[in-house]
Amino acid sequence: MNIKLNKKYYPYLIALLGVCFFFPFLGNVHLFDWDEINFAESAREMLLTGNYSRVQINFRPFWEKPPLFFWMQAAAMHFFGVNEFAARFPNACIGLITLLVLFFIGKKIKDANFGLIWALAYLGAFTPHLYFKSGIIDPTFNLCIFLGIYFSFLAKIEPKRILVNTLLSGIFIGLSILTKGPVGGLIWGLTMFFYWAIFAKFKAILNWKQILIFGTSCLLISSIWFANELINNGLWFFKEFITYQIRLFSTPDAGHGQPFYYHFVVVLIGCFPISIFAIATLFKKGESFGDLMKTTFWVVMILFSIVTTKIVHYSSMAYFPVSFLAAKFLHDWFTDKVSWNKWLTFGLISVGFILSFILAAIPYIGMNVDTFIPLIKDKFAAKNLEAPVEWHGAEMLIGIVYFAIIVFITFKFAINKSKEKKIKWLFISTLSLSTAFCLLFFGAIVIPKIERYTQGAAINFYESKRGQDVYIHALGFKSYAHLFYFQKPHSKLPDQKESDYENWLLNGKVDKPVFFVTKIDRLDEYRNNPNLEIIKEENGFVFLRRKVVF
Repeated sequence: MNIKLNKKYYPYLIALLGVCFFFPFLGNVHLFDWDEINFAESAREMLLTGNYSRVQINFRPFWEKPPLFFWMQAAAMHFFGVNEFAARFPNACIGLITLLVLFFIGKKIKDANFGLIWALAYLGAFTPHLYFKSGIIDPTFNLCIFLGIYFSFLAKIEPKRILVNTLLSGIFIGLSILTKGPVGGLIWGLTMFFYWAIFAKFKAILNWKQILIFGTSCLLISSIWFANELINNGLWFFKEFITYQIRLFSTPDAGHGQPFYYHFVVVLIGCFPISIFAIATLFKKGESFGDLMKTTFWVVMILFSIVTTKIVHYSSMAYFPVSFLAAKFLHDWFTDKVSWNKWLTFGLISVGFILSFILAAIPYIGMNVDTFIPLIKDKFAAKNLEAPVEWHGAEMLIGIVYFAIIVFITFKFAINKSKEKKIKWLFISTLSLSTAFCLLFFGAIVIPKIERYTQGAAINFYESKRGQDVYIHALGFKSYAHLFYFQKPHSKLPDQKESDYENWLLNGKVDKPVFFVTKIDRLDEYRNNPNLEIIKEENGFVFLRRKVVF
């Protein structure tokens, strides 16, 4: 036995790690604008209206996303209340499930040690770990796509279960479409096509019967919502949904235009430390499943590098192949099939230093805001830093200690060329768990303080108006925070465009008090409006009120 634990206990160990790292402090900090609050608000409005068939935001149709993840959030809110913990709870569950899925798949295609290493690799990587403590859609979406690809692979290698595996593949891809739209089917389709072309040399990997089973199951699952919308609400909603998906691919949405190489940098830095090990395996010849994971990686990275709208989590599906490739290297190193090299040391130390420096620099900046504010040209960001946030200096130790651990275990356990399994296992487990603990402490201690700077003043204002018979509106910037934290009651809005609704609140015959929140760098656009008066300015936000109520 190479790892000093009976293999039958591996799943219990993995489940315990998932519970210990993914669930604590879920409600420790407010949800972040946009995505987290957007999705939580849609779930809240489902509960409030009782309409679970149509996704809404501000009680208007929201055609950007299908409803599966919102259903999960709404279910959590039903049990835990409308709060941050409930909004993030589904992803924590998905995180636990993902670790177990990786273990059992790893055990099936290699052995139990490989499965354990794969689960630990995913647990101990920055963005893959953090996403399971968030309220965004992608962890659920990515798991469904990964399972769809995996069962398609099983259909190829297990003749006796070919139809069952094909059916399961179709179900999970259908669920991915029900989570985030047609891009789930696109990623699966491109992955299978290029795997078929490059590695299968155009030899048939799916017969017509399989294609029919896959297509039917995928269509039936996704039609749970799409067909219902089409039947009950006609083509306009469906048309708007498809138009939005096309716009994301063709134009930079919401200022998210980035250079072509953006996602490669995001994955290299964000998936540390496993990205370093994945590079060591990426260009080497591998087995069948490894080739499929490499194909998945390149499809995701190239597809979302081509897409004009570039957001960090768009390439998050690449975390699965990256973690697999990292696990493959670590398992091969653990079993003496490959050797450590100086480039791995350089990668761990250099990228580890960058991340650790950032983790330590954030508290340092917080303790010395008077020094940094004059250097910031963005007026709103500079005012954000005036928020009264208390720092003690000890927060810097999170980044410092993390980097010290990386250096110590790299030079103590990795580069000494020892073939002792115990030494290698200490390196793998310590690297993974130190990253997980680093993120646990940073999330519990530092992120709430960052949130106080970025949106704390506005959210406090929204919460102070909760329960009052007033209107609250974000003026001059896109936000969903006023809806969720004011907990806007269900009311039929005037049948008009958002811009017309805003103009009505500013200048129309409103029936109750109206409050606005804008940013200090947008204030000049509204300063001369005779209907508005400034209540206060706080940390970059400006709070205004309608002077007259008709």
